[in-house]
Amino acid sequence: MESSRSVFKTSKEQGEWAELCFMTKAAGMGLRVVRPFGDSSSYDVGVECGNRILRVQVKSTVYQRPGRNSYALHLHTNNAQPYAKGTVDFFAIYLIPLDAWYILPFEMTGKSTSLHFTPGGRCEKHKKYREAWDLLKAAPTLPSQVLS
Repeated sequence: MESSRSVFKTSKEQGEWAELCFMTKAAGMGLRVVRPFGDSSSYDVGVECGNRILRVQVKSTVYQRPGRNSYALHLHTNNAQPYAKGTVDFFAIYLIPLDAWYILPFEMTGKSTSLHFTPGGRCEKHKKYREAWDLLKAAPTLPSQVLS
């Protein structure tokens, strides 16, 4: 893909495109996707999983950290607030220049409002979540569902 900086006029356009890419790839893998009506939901896409719908927030980036093979993105709502526990089950992170997806459970993001990805790096923190589409296929027991 040509640089998204020349294709998209706004970050909202880039986000909408990334959501379509996510839905296309997920549906192509046999996942059933649903889209909430409007822009007021805490998540972008739902994925049917057993008897529930997993809430997926799609994020994308083209920003490569200067002098590094590392990508960064902000992980917060439109109001610059962190996502509240129980509002999102997974984040689908799209590194556009690499055409690479990371499927991160909400609990793996902690309270961080920014994430860094170093694909292929020796210290790649999120390696096991790269192209981890299977996380959306099985009926996972999410930590937020476990009763204390």
